[in-house]
Amino acid sequence: MATRDDEYDYLFKVVLIGDSGVGKSNLLSRFTQNEFNLESKSTIGIDFAARSIEFDGKTIKAQIWDTAGQERYRAITSAYYRGAVGALLVYDIAKPFTYKNVERWLSELRDHADQNIVIMLVGNKSDLRHLRSVPTEEPKSFAERNGLNFIETSALDSTNVEAAFQNILTEIYHIVQKQAHNPPEGVVIPSTVETIDRKPVLTESVRRKCCQ
Repeated sequence: MATRDDEYDYLFKVVLIGDSGVGKSNLLSRFTQNEFNLESKSTIGIDFAARSIEFDGKTIKAQIWDTAGQERYRAITSAYYRGAVGALLVYDIAKPFTYKNVERWLSELRDHADQNIVIMLVGNKSDLRHLRSVPTEEPKSFAERNGLNFIETSALDSTNVEAAFQNILTEIYHIVQKQAHNPPEGVVIPSTVETIDRKPVLTESVRRKCCQ
């Protein structure tokens, strides 16, 4: 029997990328379960969860993949960029080296993902105002130069977490709608966008771990 979690009009795959320790896993858990874990450990391989939102009279289900930031897993996670229609590129506002690595992550994303993927640059841990090392203006300018969306969030106190995911999902939805009404020549746009081979049953966060 189908459950409400199985009912949706659109399924979008979104990936979280960025250095280890920037708070990707807590952004995922805050958005999908409204939870935060101060003792969150580094993701090993791949973690994913799902949540549905209502927009424009449609149910949009987001399947969000949390990709490990450690170097040794980069060969594994690069394969998971395929099929993604959105990406949140996350850095820690209190750790300038995580912002410095944003350009490298962006290059890798564009090498492996679809050229039309919607990308949002996310400065996480905005609650650490007293430790800020990355001024807002710099990443905002970087985002504008590279055609990215930009927002600062805090998974700890929930600041802008909902807005970040809502904004990227609705932008993807608008793009899909535009393509459906004005498809490129020779391209057939399906009425429902599936970004994975089979529909998963994801009523709660599901952890998948890859061997080293």
